[in-house]
Amino acid sequence: MSLLPLAIDLVLALTLLWLAWRALTSPDLFRAVVLFIALGLVLGLVWVRLDAVDIALAEIALGAGVTGALLLAALAKLQPAESQTDEVAMMAPIALRLPIALLLIALLTGLGLVVWQLWVPAPGLSNLVDARLDEAGVAYPVTAVLLNFRGYDTLLELAVLLLALIGVWSLSTAPHLGDEEPEPALAALSRLLAPLMILVAAYLVWVGAYAPGGAFQAGSVLGAAGVLLRLSGWRLSLSATGWPLRLVLVLGVAVFAFIGLAVIGFGQPLLGYPQGWAKPAILTIELAATLSIGAILAALFIGGRP
Repeated sequence: MSLLPLAIDLVLALTLLWLAWRALTSPDLFRAVVLFIALGLVLGLVWVRLDAVDIALAEIALGAGVTGALLLAALAKLQPAESQTDEVAMMAPIALRLPIALLLIALLTGLGLVVWQLWVPAPGLSNLVDARLDEAGVAYPVTAVLLNFRGYDTLLELAVLLLALIGVWSLSTAPHLGDEEPEPALAALSRLLAPLMILVAAYLVWVGAYAPGGAFQAGSVLGAAGVLLRLSGWRLSLSATGWPLRLVLVLGVAVFAFIGLAVIGFGQPLLGYPQGWAKPAILTIELAATLSIGAILAALFIGGRP
């Protein structure tokens, strides 16, 4: 039985390499996107095997789910002539293949050396995090690092995500959304799955205080629910696409920045929560960030300002 975990890891590693190679070399764009989504799902299993459940949740929801939907949406907007790649045109000249192969071999050798160095035990910062966990307001170390000890990074990540949507909106308006009836099976599936996905998102926000979860995982699930609803024909009313939608989009950054600045009035540094107020502050930030992340991801899928 001791060989079973090793066999599972070997199968996952070989499957991951095969999917990556097939996704990069496939001349058919649709097949490449499907292989990319499968790659994200298998990569999530690899992160689970490495005991990084938080990264696994984000990879499956964002890397495979939302990103796969964005790639499929982009592929659907290509002209038929653009989406069909000429296999002859894709063939690189023979004189160019050798330098590319040598470059890839050097890169692979460097990555192999880095991975080999990872076997050397490193102290890391886990001891420091555990020593201050009682002051963090949450019992889960990852959430404590992301929302308390290194809140600057998380705030900037939310701001970058919002700026990405602003960039998309600055390019064009949203494409015309027809009034055609959606497929009955897809409409029924969305009515069944969307409420469940919203419930899962709420659970991930709450459980993030003491177990794998949090705003980014919950927001990605909420964004996937929005994508599913959009595919089934559901749309926001015109009155909701104005300031209410924009309020939700900026809510995460605004609440995070407001709380981070408000604590200065209590004699604390920027994003330094007062003793006893860390837990409600983190929960408030995560609730706001979840709504913003979900709305931004769904808006990115639509691909234009309403």
